[in-house]
Amino acid sequence: MPGTSSAAIGRPATGAPGHVCLPPAACGGGPSTYCGDVTDSEHSGSVTSSAELVAACRGNIPALTERLIAAIFTDNPEWTDYSAVARADLHDGCRRFLTRVLDLVGETGIDAEHDDVAAAIGAHRAVQGVPLEAMLRTFRLGGRIVWEALLDRAGAISAADFREMGTAMWAVIDGMSSALVTSYRGAELDRVRLDERRRHALIEDVLAGRGRDARFAQRASRELNIPVTGPYLVVAGRGDAYPLRLGTETALAADGYRSVWHDHGDYTVGVIALEHHSPTHLITVLQPLVRGRAALSPAVAGIAEVDIAHTLATVTLDTVPDDARGVVVSLHDRYPEALLLRSPDLAQLLVSRLLGPILELPARERDLLLTTLRVWLAQDCSAAHAAPLLHCHRNTVINRLQRTAALIGRPLDGQRFHLELSLALLAHTLVDTVAD
Repeated sequence: MPGTSSAAIGRPATGAPGHVCLPPAACGGGPSTYCGDVTDSEHSGSVTSSAELVAACRGNIPALTERLIAAIFTDNPEWTDYSAVARADLHDGCRRFLTRVLDLVGETGIDAEHDDVAAAIGAHRAVQGVPLEAMLRTFRLGGRIVWEALLDRAGAISAADFREMGTAMWAVIDGMSSALVTSYRGAELDRVRLDERRRHALIEDVLAGRGRDARFAQRASRELNIPVTGPYLVVAGRGDAYPLRLGTETALAADGYRSVWHDHGDYTVGVIALEHHSPTHLITVLQPLVRGRAALSPAVAGIAEVDIAHTLATVTLDTVPDDARGVVVSLHDRYPEALLLRSPDLAQLLVSRLLGPILELPARERDLLLTTLRVWLAQDCSAAHAAPLLHCHRNTVINRLQRTAALIGRPLDGQRFHLELSLALLAHTLVDTVAD
């Protein structure tokens, strides 16, 4: 091509067979841009091996570092997010990266994928919250800058040596990027685990009653994004691997509820701020999200009383049969059962005193009399109303009731006795449920 020298297009120059003369302009920048103030005489023939070339560029690390920092913030700056990194810290990281690239290129890229410098940078930036994409882009920019610096000083290196250096160069960038990603993701995972442990401990403290400490309540409010004051409900769920559907917190948030959810022992706990909502509305929203069984506490005042609500929710949960599915109950609907569960010794005494003789009967007769008692009491002590439900004649119901009265040694009359008998039957059911 007329007017174009062979050296200017990267071919062997006249008088230097088998060698490549690559002037600085071939890479889009002069020597002062990439390798400092280097004269043309310094480029011509002064470097004859890859080791000499790497050593020559290593002496210009400060200039290369400034070039990389400038590229980070001028080449598509909207992709850059180093706002959490101090300028001196960024400068030091770029310097160490560029130095390590040249070191590894001189060693033909040996074990770059396990490089400790790239790993340390990745872990440090992950803690600072710099996006991984920004870090990988920085590594690519740094690799380009080092490669252009090598081209600027290529001198009289043979084409074969330069090809080998090029292969090593990009193997180094790929390997260091791999080390960066592995370390970054490991540090990010560690950070997530640490955040989860802190969140877990914080919720445990709220459930244990530390919310009465005003300073702790403020911290819990800030970190869990829930209000310090205002009405709260606690939900306890059990049954199935996930008693509530995945994404329950997000689903509640869509309806305007702030909540935190937590696995506590063998059940799941949700702390829900009612704010301007009613408990009835919450039950309506929560119902389709329950896969197992769930129990709600009464409303309490602020984070300070969440521990009370937690206790009441778990007591209420224990009143629900184990085989229940898709069930949501409130303490307001389970007061008798909750009272009996809170006093198991008294409940057992009540069962023994009123139902003891019946429970000693053979299973078939025992179950028949207990069922008759439950239906009769549920029908306001009317044998006529109980008979159709028991699929028998009214006189049969009366005979069973007389048999029951004879066994327990007293007549089945009186409002107070009916209350005691109802509680005894309920306690017997709860005792069987808890035992199972």
